Amino acid sequence: MPASSSVSRAELLRSAPLNSWVALSEDESSIVAVASTYEEAVRKSEEAGVSDPVLTKTPEAWAYLLV
Repeated sequence: MPASSSVSRAELLRSAPLNSWVALSEDESSIVAVASTYEEAVRKSEEAGVSDPVLTKTPEAWAYLLV
């Protein structure tokens, strides 16, 4: 995956609510559903017309990396 796609995906996930299941489009370019459970995220993404979403859960809090 190109680095620009990774940055884009990271930015998308940072914009999603914390401690939520997030369904991304197949190409990972947009969020198609956000839900409190995995099953609900799958259902919502199917309702949005995305049959093969990329599902992930956002953390309870973002940690900062010290460099």
